[in-house]
Parts: sequence; C-alpha cells; structure tokens
Amino acid sequence: MIAGVDVARVRAGNPGPLSLDGTNTWVLGRDPCWIVDPGPALDAHLDAVAAEAARRGGAGGIAVTHDHADHVEGLAGLLARVGDVPVARAGELGPLRALPTPGHSPDSVTWIAGRAAFTGDTVLGAGSVFVAGPLGDYLDALDRLRGLGLALLLPGHGDPVTDPAARIGELIAHRLERERRLLAALERGARTVDELLAGAWSDAPPALRPAAALTLAAHLDKLEREGRLPDGVERPRTA
Repeated sequence: MIAGVDVARVRAGNPGPLSLDGTNTWVLGRDPCWIVDPGPALDAHLDAVAAEAARRGGAGGIAVTHDHADHVEGLAGLLARVGDVPVARAGELGPLRALPTPGHSPDSVTWIAGRAAFTGDTVLGAGSVFVAGPLGDYLDALDRLRGLGLALLLPGHGDPVTDPAARIGELIAHRLERERRLLAALERGARTVDELLAGAWSDAPPALRPAAALTLAAHLDKLEREGRLPDGVERPRTA
C-alpha cells in the first residue's frame, strides 16, 4: 500500500546513470492484479514480479508505458510466468486508462488509475529524463498531467511522488531554464554541439552526455519551429 493505493513496487537490479536505482515494475490491485512495465529480462526480477502477482490473485494483464528495453525486455519471460494475459500499450486495461504523453519517446503513455498515475519515464522520482521527441509535445504532456489533479505518481525509476503538481512544475521549470541557457549560449555565438552543450548542459556528467545531446536536439527543433533558431547551428546526431 502506497499513499492509500493498493500497489506494490518490484525494483529491478539494473541501476545506472539513466535507470537510477533500477527500473520499477508496479503491481496494482488484487483478484486480479495489473502489472505496469515488465522491466528488464532478469530472472530474479521477473520471478519477484510473478510472485507478487500470485500473492494478489494472479495477473489480469500487463500495461507498457513505452518500448525502451529496460521497461519491456522482460515481457516474454513475464508472460511465461504469469500466463498469456493481455498486453496493452494504449487504450484501457482493467482499471487503467492510457494517456499519451510523448516526449521521452514518441510512444510514451502514462497509465491512469483513479488519482494515481504510472508515468514510466515521462516523470521520474528524481531528476529529469532525456527528451527524444518534440519538446513542445513533452511540455504539453506535462501540462496535461498537472491538470488532472493527481494525488500520486508511480514512476518508472525512483520513488513514488506524493505531490504531483509540484514535481511536474519542477520539470517544466527545468526544461524552460535549459531553454533560457541555450538561448543565452546562442546569443553569445555558440553554434557547435560542443559549445551548446557547454553552455546549457555544463552540469551533465560524461555518462549522460549522449542523453543531453538528444535533449539538445529536441530543444533546437522547438526553437526552429518557433522561428527563434539562428542560422548555422550544428545539430547533434540522434540516430
């Protein structure tokens, strides 16, 4: 039980710069329960998820927030353990309703259950995510989430968030501050990827530089669509 919601977290043993302390798999409700994000293909993790589902009366289905490997790689292994239950990436599944929240990836969705939301990598328990899709879409998605009056966010990495409006506001402010720093670097004459990263992502550790470059590309695309991007700006390679 987390903040009044009958949900359990099973955290995978895959910590890292992007996965924080590991990928969260969430198991909601009972008789049947509903699983959000199978997680990586680690036997110990999948065994723990299946055991939690069994304690809750068996799985009714599996919802996926997005198709990055650390969230879905274990899908086949989990189905082998819990049975051939429905798998959903959109629409509805039991008590869960999918809200498209593109930005971190084009296929990202947040699964809503009452006033709780399973956010995948759209909102983490700490820090920010890289944005690989249109930045404007990501900001719009955050705004939609903030407007739902949610009481609890259950992220793909990190701890549950019990003040969703404040946390989402932090992420929007963070993205706008990055934009301000990027515009300042452009005004100083920065044009190469290295110069722009140094100007707007100087705090990013080396391990996160590729993720920062992806997000830089999203910021540049937003400025170009808004007519605010100068000529001659080098673009990061994103493929």
